[in-house]
Amino acid sequence: MAEMGMGKGVTAGKLASNVQKKLTRAQEKVMQKLGKADETRDVAFEEGVINFNKQYTEGSKLQKDLRVYLAAVQTMHESSKNLKECLSDMYEPDWYGKDDVDSIVEDTDVLWTDFHQKLVDNALISMDTYLGQFPDIKSRIAKRDRKLVDYDSARHNHLSTNKGKKGKDGGIKITKPVSLLERATPVWAQGILSAHNIAQSNLSRNQAEDELERAQKVFEEINEDLQEELPSLWNSRVGFYVSTFQSMAGFEEKFHKEMGKLDQNLYDVLVKLERQDMCGELPRGVSPANHTLSPGVPPPIPKSPSKLRPAMPPRPESSPCRDMKPENIINLFDAAAAPNISVTSPTQAISWDTWEADTPTAAAAAPTPTATAVEEIPAVATVATSGASEAVEMPPGFLFKVTTMHDYAANDSDELEMKAGDIVLVVAFDNPEEQDEGWLIGMKEGDWIQNKESAVKGVFPENFTSRL
Repeated sequence: MAEMGMGKGVTAGKLASNVQKKLTRAQEKVMQKLGKADETRDVAFEEGVINFNKQYTEGSKLQKDLRVYLAAVQTMHESSKNLKECLSDMYEPDWYGKDDVDSIVEDTDVLWTDFHQKLVDNALISMDTYLGQFPDIKSRIAKRDRKLVDYDSARHNHLSTNKGKKGKDGGIKITKPVSLLERATPVWAQGILSAHNIAQSNLSRNQAEDELERAQKVFEEINEDLQEELPSLWNSRVGFYVSTFQSMAGFEEKFHKEMGKLDQNLYDVLVKLERQDMCGELPRGVSPANHTLSPGVPPPIPKSPSKLRPAMPPRPESSPCRDMKPENIINLFDAAAAPNISVTSPTQAISWDTWEADTPTAAAAAPTPTATAVEEIPAVATVATSGASEAVEMPPGFLFKVTTMHDYAANDSDELEMKAGDIVLVVAFDNPEEQDEGWLIGMKEGDWIQNKESAVKGVFPENFTSRL
């Protein structure tokens, strides 16, 4: 109980002392604001405090924005993960590159996790450590301000004590007795009373001097430490900003580089899946027939890994020439209206009967309709244009003309670059086995007219054009 009472007494005494200090500081500040007491100022230190507050504010804002950035990275991670997992779930097992897609999805998730963790370890934690020193310094600056007020108060008290105890001639001023007891004091005791008053004055001066020395010592200790720390802290901001943002830039560069590789791998897999789909190799229903796309919507580019020769058209079951002789054809017309047609003309159509060759010799002697048509088309084109002022010579192997419906950018050196509206002269492949399904070969009409044999020839997708 005694210890508890002593503890309460100490606490109460300390509380009273703190209250007395606050009252003394408040009184000193009021006197300084009223101009009745001078204030100790340190311009260099005040500038250091201004820089400190600015640095603390900027660092706090940077810390806040960094946390927002990391939260956004985490959100992007979750969004990317959900999107990639959705692709993986929809990707059917028999599609091309199923295992590659699953691996890319997993690697993407790991890359995002590693990127976020590195930002936390090397940027956020470093930022928290950097700002962790500011609250302590800020509290010491506030304590230094309080101790400065205590020092000014002690200094003013010391000055007033010494000033009040001295006379005009610089000697010690003795207060005359004013009380009845003092007046009743015998003359022989007046000296003792004066000596007592002098002793009290000396005691007050000594106490004021001790208080001033103690206040000055406390203030100078904390002031000297801050005078060294504030400039050093202010100069450290450059190195910290450089280190932080260099680390972040390096992590981002590596992250985007690795992510670019994964995206390219995914793109390549999807391109091959597209080719597989265009070739009809994916398990699905009946393949839709060739159709014409509406203008303005570029069609898919046909691609085929295998080079197949176009199928030969089926032979009709019966030939219109089998049971009809040449003279019967003439008899079908009236003698007056029938033209003079020679049945032995070189332009006579080849009968389907010529396809039925019983021996290799007969097959070699009879040319196929396709070969005859290809050879005769250039001549027909020349005749058709013979009525013009200048005949247009078509390129060797010319088949027909097409007009371009959509722009087509060449993806390879053997492909033909086309713009919507271009007229292209389609020619036969030198080797029919090189023709892929859905692709034609030819040259632009304007290029052929101007450059002839030097005209650029290349392949292009048939569904980007319309036959004239």
